[in-house]
Amino acid sequence: MSDAKQVQRKIPGSDFSQKAIINSLLLGIAFLSMAPLLWMLSVSFMAPGESGNFPPPLLPATASLHNYEVLFTRGGMGGFFFNSLLLATLTTAMSLVFNVAAGYAFAKLHFAGRERIFNLMLGALVIPGQVAMLPLFLMLKQMGLVNSYAGVLIPGLAGIFGIFLVRQYAKTIPDDLLEAARMDGSGELLIFVKIVLPILKPVLATLAIFTFLGSWNDFMWPLIVLTDSALHTLPVALSALSREHVQDSELMMAGAVVTILPVLLLFLGLQRFYIQGLLMGAVK
Repeated sequence: MSDAKQVQRKIPGSDFSQKAIINSLLLGIAFLSMAPLLWMLSVSFMAPGESGNFPPPLLPATASLHNYEVLFTRGGMGGFFFNSLLLATLTTAMSLVFNVAAGYAFAKLHFAGRERIFNLMLGALVIPGQVAMLPLFLMLKQMGLVNSYAGVLIPGLAGIFGIFLVRQYAKTIPDDLLEAARMDGSGELLIFVKIVLPILKPVLATLAIFTFLGSWNDFMWPLIVLTDSALHTLPVALSALSREHVQDSELMMAGAVVTILPVLLLFLGLQRFYIQGLLMGAVK
């Protein structure tokens, strides 16, 4: 009994030391990951040319909003911000409709060639997206959708990864539940709206975050499709601004903050739903 008591007394201390070491390592890694972002934020408040001093200052000598004023008054970042927000919101909403419907169909509805079509889609995941850009652009050009938001939206309406994510989660829905609803006289649309969608809420939140972040940060496709500078999104506008103000690091950092901060706050606010949606399908 005395030996058991000594072991019990030693365990709490050892557990505390192990947790302290692990937490210290995690905090160190988190600081290293956040350091570039924090310095970017600090530089955005510096005076023009201040970040070029040696050694580079960590904090501005006198914090100023001058760079942000230049961005929104001369650079027109307000309009580009609205363009990105509009495109990301529309892409997210419309892709949810198509991806969720297709994912549920592949998981629970029976039709000819279901497994073959799905396996063919999974095989297409290994094809780099850049390979399809040229034929996709030529198709949109023939349809007259170049230099329009429709040309940016259409390729993002349905994605193989989104369909796969929804399918894997929808497969956890009990077949008996759906059969019981059918026996009660409910149609497929009513079952989908009243039963399936509430169960899919976690994966819907996950897919929405994935899609919104992907659309907001997309640079290559809007650059190819949108030729009118007034239609440009934030990443494209920031790239054009960097060519005009290549020496103004403080202004570029302010533009990067405007581009990154909204989606960073969105992710931090919804990360609980994001992680839940990724894990629950595997746990069930």
